[in-house]
Amino acid sequence: MLLVYTHKITPRLKYVFKHICKRILDLDIKFTSKIEDFIAHDSLKMSYTKQPLSNELFIRSNELLFQQGLSDLDINVQQWDNTKGFFATGERSDLPFDIFAASFYLLSRYEEYMPHVRDDYGRFMAQESLAYKHRFLNQPVVDIWAYKLQKVLQKRFPDFSFPERQYTIKPVIDVPTAYHFRKKGLLRTLGGTVNDIGRIRFRQLYQRYLVLMGFKRDPYDTFKWIIAKQKQCDFKFMVLFLIGDYSTYDKNINTNKKAFVSLIKSIADYCDVGIKASYFALEDISILKKEKLKMESIINTELKAVRHSFSKLNLPESYRNLVELEIDQDFTMGYIDTLGFRAGTCTPFQFYDLDYEVQTPLQINPYHCLDFALLKYESELDKQEHLQKLINEVKAVNGTFTSIFHNYTFSDLDRWDGFRSLFNLVLESAE
Repeated sequence: MLLVYTHKITPRLKYVFKHICKRILDLDIKFTSKIEDFIAHDSLKMSYTKQPLSNELFIRSNELLFQQGLSDLDINVQQWDNTKGFFATGERSDLPFDIFAASFYLLSRYEEYMPHVRDDYGRFMAQESLAYKHRFLNQPVVDIWAYKLQKVLQKRFPDFSFPERQYTIKPVIDVPTAYHFRKKGLLRTLGGTVNDIGRIRFRQLYQRYLVLMGFKRDPYDTFKWIIAKQKQCDFKFMVLFLIGDYSTYDKNINTNKKAFVSLIKSIADYCDVGIKASYFALEDISILKKEKLKMESIINTELKAVRHSFSKLNLPESYRNLVELEIDQDFTMGYIDTLGFRAGTCTPFQFYDLDYEVQTPLQINPYHCLDFALLKYESELDKQEHLQKLINEVKAVNGTFTSIFHNYTFSDLDRWDGFRSLFNLVLESAE
């Protein structure tokens, strides 16, 4: 067990130390403000305060973990071996940067509470982040820093045997619309037909009626392939269905359609199932609650996971709503157009509410790759190369690689050519 001496034990301090020491390094941890307890401890120990007590392992603390609320922070990002660091500590510290304060800044999404430019959907974009501006978005820096701490501890306590965690993957399949042409109802089918004719999309019109007459499988109906892949794996896929009401933003099949309900049930026999919360559920907890109850009545079990439409988050309200509805897991933390580590980590972590200064039960599963972000790379080789680089970064710290693909990504539509191979690349990385 690691004992940490500090002058003040705060919720922020306990939160970030537990993420780094327990979740990443798998070390039990305790805190003390009593010098005599610290001296008496005969195993791993370190001090995290302003001045060292004597010659113990010491990391000089930044003020961030002892503050409350938000303030403008002066952040100076510097090179640190093959990565970056910030909140420099000075010469007497055993690490050149306060990795705990820096990790808290990234995990709490501190920067997303501060004034920033949003896109048309009101989203925080990668270009606004500290990681993007200082070019460390492509690294799980929190996990890298944790292993730097482990190295220092190992040097100071050579007889201690550190546990080793294993690289894992969490494949997520997002289903905003289960079918391209089927089960849309008469009005939507007629509207689609008129639209195809008006835009001179005769190939799509032809395909539409081949599907509707039963001569061809719907291009978005890739669920047999998904189940076949799931059967080959000893870990569960997370499949998230949009079941909200039809709107400008959300266009899935109505849950009154028995075929759609049967599809969800059949997927739930093999995979974990959650909801893709509708666009309006983001602002209105009553809509989110309705969608939660609807899904629970279909799968006959408690809803565990949610992902918000368009990867949109309004912090802290979006996550507070999930906490209030006792939803345990979120899969929204990531960027839609950029590969990388939005929260600086590839280890699932708890949501810390900066307004209330409390750790919540909600587990955030940050995703590192969305299929749309791969579209900007032109050749399949380029896509594979960038995806493999990302996987290698996570493997280097034995983290969890979370990717999000859509059901239509696995279709034979030209835009998604080669994406089945990319999904296979993710699955094969766990072998």
